[in-house]
Amino acid sequence: MSRAEYVVGVDFGTLSGRALVVAVDDGREVASAESVYAHGVVTDALPGRPERRLPPAWALQVPSDYIDVLRTAVPEAIRQAGIDPADVIAIGTDFTACTMVPTTADGTPLCEVEGFEDRPHAYVKLWKHHAAQPQADRINALAAERDEPWLSRYGGLISSEWEFAKGLQVLEEDPEVYAAMDRWVEASDWIVWQLCATYVRNAGATGYKAIYQDGRYPDTDFLTALHPAFGGFVDDHVDQPVAELGEAAGTLTAAASAWTGLPEGIPVAVGTVDAHVSAPAAQAIDDGQMVAIMGTSTCHVMSSSVLREVPGMCGVVDGGIVPGRWGYEAGQSGVGDIFAWFVDHGVPPYVHEAAAAAGVTVHEHLSALAAEQAVGEHGLVALDWHSGNRSVLVDHDLSAVVLGQTLATRPEDVYRALVEATAFGTRTIIDAFGRSGVPVEELVVAGGLVRNAMLMQIYSDVTGLPLSVVGSAQGPALGAALHAAVAAGAYADIRAAAKAMGSVRKAVYVPDEERARAYDRLYAEYVTLHDYFGRGGNDVMHRLRTLRDDASRSRGGAR
Repeated sequence: MSRAEYVVGVDFGTLSGRALVVAVDDGREVASAESVYAHGVVTDALPGRPERRLPPAWALQVPSDYIDVLRTAVPEAIRQAGIDPADVIAIGTDFTACTMVPTTADGTPLCEVEGFEDRPHAYVKLWKHHAAQPQADRINALAAERDEPWLSRYGGLISSEWEFAKGLQVLEEDPEVYAAMDRWVEASDWIVWQLCATYVRNAGATGYKAIYQDGRYPDTDFLTALHPAFGGFVDDHVDQPVAELGEAAGTLTAAASAWTGLPEGIPVAVGTVDAHVSAPAAQAIDDGQMVAIMGTSTCHVMSSSVLREVPGMCGVVDGGIVPGRWGYEAGQSGVGDIFAWFVDHGVPPYVHEAAAAAGVTVHEHLSALAAEQAVGEHGLVALDWHSGNRSVLVDHDLSAVVLGQTLATRPEDVYRALVEATAFGTRTIIDAFGRSGVPVEELVVAGGLVRNAMLMQIYSDVTGLPLSVVGSAQGPALGAALHAAVAAGAYADIRAAAKAMGSVRKAVYVPDEERARAYDRLYAEYVTLHDYFGRGGNDVMHRLRTLRDDASRSRGGAR
């Protein structure tokens, strides 16, 4: 009898990292373990330095938290699996994006270099760091003025979340950090660098977040026009060999073997983006299948045989999700975060007490109450822009609205309206794809929010689509493991690995025709608000943002 073989997938999320041990032959998930980031998301002040306060819209992380995942979660997953570490044939990783690490030439994060511990720009900029919106606005204006050919591949707008806007922010706000920064590294590539001592860029993050199209980045003339000192940004800080997804970036070093307990010399797969790897994990890599990875935010991805330009999409990249196919990405920058914010800051004590008495979470309590309502019964409509708008408006200076509240409005009313707003946001994205010749016929959902049946049914009713659900509770980690299997040569390509190791439950939720018709009416009101506040009808949200930023600066918010 041949010895069983395993791969390990490590999913680096927003708040924690999870390691998953997977059987190579059939994708069976043997065991998993989680490591919560000790420093979480840094939004108020630098760790241990309360005097170094951060302005609004900042979101940083501490890179040592990522190494702790390798030191703790991976060995614990192996221990729980009860397997011989020698039977692990490869390791793969996925990461949030665009999450950026400024480093020295050898990959040391600048925040770990003496003299830079108190410099905010020396830390990791998390994907939801939205303070580079002014830089993104200038990139977009200049690209449109110059008719840059790559702009249409990103729906006509570059996001403040991405590499160039964040890099330009570093240059303009802390030139000393920029000068000390040898490499500007996607975290998905940085963690692979730590594992195998080889720095290669992955095709997915490079194409979607680094404006890399048809084998090249924006040219030096364009960058110099943004800022005279930015002309060398690509050559000096960004450019690196780009590897195809599913390839091996290198082999596990002795140091990384000591961290993880895995055999030195096993293949380390090229880095991947968390949302993107969920598609093959859910066996959703064919035309018409959109995968929505729903957690703190939602990322929408799909593969297609055709190239189309979709207004407001995050990007379309050749081989960005599966080699040989066009990979599309769109997204919503706040979803689960919005529900958590409301529970933490908008729900009165009596609701928390009622949930505790019933032995359920506040989310479960509010969802049960909201599920009893008819469509439109609460009399509310909301805009889901608490973290700005990623798609299709690509403007993180927008903010949220809940319209229709009265003295009779209850917490469950607002909770349902917020859930519906995020569903309307997803429908807006689906409609944009359909109008552009990339129709969506099935919505496949992964991520933590799949556990909320009320939410899932609302999404099906709002979009009018059947909702399938990834078979794994840890879709990204399974996807990372799948890529590890390909890197080890266990499967010829990602499609073959997805067929053998991926899993999906088809049409778990289907739309109710009556509720869908009612939602058409409510969605029309959402679109009216969406276009009024988001497309120039009233610029009040930007004016309010300016007032807030001015007030923050007057109080001494540090950069």
